[in-house]
Amino acid sequence: MKFIKILVLALFTSAISAQTFDKNFTKKGELSEQQLQRWSHLDLLKDTIPGMSVDKAYAELLKDKKGTKVIVGVIDSGVDIDHEDLKSVIWTNKKEISNNGIDDDKNGYIDDVHGWNFLGESNNENLELVRILKKGDDGSDMYKAAQAEFDKKNDKMLKEKYQVDFIVSADKTIREFLNKENYTEDEVKGISSTDRKIYQSKMIMLSMIDQAGSGFHDEISDYKEYIGDQVNYNLNKDFDGRKVVGDNPEDINDRNYGNNVVYSKDRKDSLHGTHVAGIIAQIRNNGVGGDGVANNVEILPVRAVPNGDEYDKDIALAIRYAVDNGAKVINGSFGKDFSPHKEWVWDAMKYAESKDVLLVFAAGNDGKNIDVEPTFPMDTKDKNKELVKNVITIGALNNNFGENVLADFSNYGAKNVDVFSPGVKIYATIPDNKFKYEQGTSMASPNAAGVAALIRSYYPNLKAAQVKEILMKSGTPITFDVAVGTSADKMPFSKACVSGKMINAYNALKMAESISKKTKKTPKL
Repeated sequence: MKFIKILVLALFTSAISAQTFDKNFTKKGELSEQQLQRWSHLDLLKDTIPGMSVDKAYAELLKDKKGTKVIVGVIDSGVDIDHEDLKSVIWTNKKEISNNGIDDDKNGYIDDVHGWNFLGESNNENLELVRILKKGDDGSDMYKAAQAEFDKKNDKMLKEKYQVDFIVSADKTIREFLNKENYTEDEVKGISSTDRKIYQSKMIMLSMIDQAGSGFHDEISDYKEYIGDQVNYNLNKDFDGRKVVGDNPEDINDRNYGNNVVYSKDRKDSLHGTHVAGIIAQIRNNGVGGDGVANNVEILPVRAVPNGDEYDKDIALAIRYAVDNGAKVINGSFGKDFSPHKEWVWDAMKYAESKDVLLVFAAGNDGKNIDVEPTFPMDTKDKNKELVKNVITIGALNNNFGENVLADFSNYGAKNVDVFSPGVKIYATIPDNKFKYEQGTSMASPNAAGVAALIRSYYPNLKAAQVKEILMKSGTPITFDVAVGTSADKMPFSKACVSGKMINAYNALKMAESISKKTKKTPKL
């Protein structure tokens, strides 16, 4: 039977039109705002933009079809479930009576009406390497590696803190000189002063504006906040963000903790998870914000990713929670360099596999080859052999087709990154009924998860492993060398990921239909 399934997939891989594109096949000029807001849905051939052909799939393949509802788990920083473009697609646990203080469905989680929050009131956290160092030197290779990485990150952080302090000081000087909070580039250019401090501040801010564009005020604020988080929480050995949760993070059997509020105490701290949820399922064609990839979905929020590194225990239990509550696709836009309890996560992956659930993970944003330098979670013990067949790892694409089509921040790897999808300047929901462009493999992963959800909705007889193979084999091939990582070294795209392709929803749905029909006709052996 296994041989027949492989043969069927191979036959229909060749049946899908695999048009190739020269590296010079690219859009001339800048994308319009309308194109930018939905570039990941556009078609390379029609629009000369390397999107996933989502609009084409809806227009030509799905317009007369009716899919079944699919639950998509979003394991992240939380989701603003009251957002106007998301609230109608948030999962509801029909077995639980809201706010009665009783575990009606007896799953160990009281009043989990819209999901679960494994972080409770906690938000800020150490990096995993800091938690390892705080346990003390046990002579292990992990401890030594954590110490080396801490020294490197701490040194970089101190240099960046000096830089951001320099920029913030210059910004303050310009604001005081102009007597206004939000000044423009032209106003800075128009400053005329013999004061050395003012002149230096002018030059610094013009350089900042040149790099960041019109959004430089937000860029400064975000940069300052990022460095502050590093200093105060992520790399601070004296900080303990877990003590307010009340569990033992070293005990996988200590499971009943957290609460039923699926967003952070300050909703802005759930921006990441809200954005991810929007990429997958924000309402299509309603004239509000952007469009999600998938219709017929419900988002199941599971809050397990803090401002810092996630705990292996939380991720393992979050996967199990989403599986047990009916998710058929789970998106995981998180990752870290160290995983002391990775076996717990591997067991959860195997549990998801046993329940036919597809796990979609972001490849990470360090611009590194994860065949050499791993990032977690990974579905392999030796960076070569897969432990399960239901995990797909996603790298990020830029919106400019050509040798720079891979996002420079995206991790890559011929063995451990499966396929690429759009991840630069993706427009989606953020808390308080707002929308924003964000980028990262965190955005590429839900784009892929959205396509997976479409397949599972319209072809529910296909298994998770088949959906993974379809996403990889039906994609648009990139047949030329591309720049990878921040160093922009060139390599064949076929060596940047397993498939050598970028996800294409139109091709994926065509292949899914063919395999679905063939599977129904294939006799069981």
